[in-house]
Amino acid sequence: MKIINSLIRKLGKDGYSIDKDLSFRDIIIISTQRATMLIRGLILKLKLKKSSGIIFLGKGTKIKYGHKISTGRSLTIGDNVEINALSKKGISIGNNVSILRGTIIECTGVIRELGEELIIGDNVGIAQNCFIQVRGKVKIGSKVIFGPNVSIFSENHNYSDKNKAIMDQGATRIGVTIEDDVWLGSGSRILDGVTIGKGSIIAGGAVVNKDVPPYSIVGGVPAKILKERN
Repeated sequence: MKIINSLIRKLGKDGYSIDKDLSFRDIIIISTQRATMLIRGLILKLKLKKSSGIIFLGKGTKIKYGHKISTGRSLTIGDNVEINALSKKGISIGNNVSILRGTIIECTGVIRELGEELIIGDNVGIAQNCFIQVRGKVKIGSKVIFGPNVSIFSENHNYSDKNKAIMDQGATRIGVTIEDDVWLGSGSRILDGVTIGKGSIIAGGAVVNKDVPPYSIVGGVPAKILKERN
């Protein structure tokens, strides 16, 4: 266990220790799975714009336009993840980032108007089945936690003209910023134009359509400030 903990810390997870209740058999199974993911990751690295470390890649994952993706040290991508990096400035991923099973990152929907860019900081955990829509710029800080089924939207359709179909009125793209040390609860939705301040917590199921001040706890539909963190 000491050897494994040492290796994990060298990958960028400072202070990380595996659970002491893991059996030797558990460790062997996990290590075998990781070795297979590492081989897939080595192949993926050849397709990326830049990769500074190792990549663990799950099964059934689809990476499109990998030449627009830059990654840091230690990236884990789970099974059945879909990443479409086609955008003006691509995707930049920091150190020690996890993107788990079923998550979709979509930078461009139609090629008549490419998305801007996605920036993900260090030590970010994106749980299962999240959706990140990159139309305007999306910036995610460091040490951010995504619960399962979180969605981020960086575009709004215009609809002011009743005599014109909504799909023909274009869209507004302001972008989304999530600052450092934010926890996005399961099923929360972050809408275009929102900045979530440092150290904030978004309750599960909340729909956030306005800026959130630093160190706030918000919840509801639409989300409101419930209290401030002490």
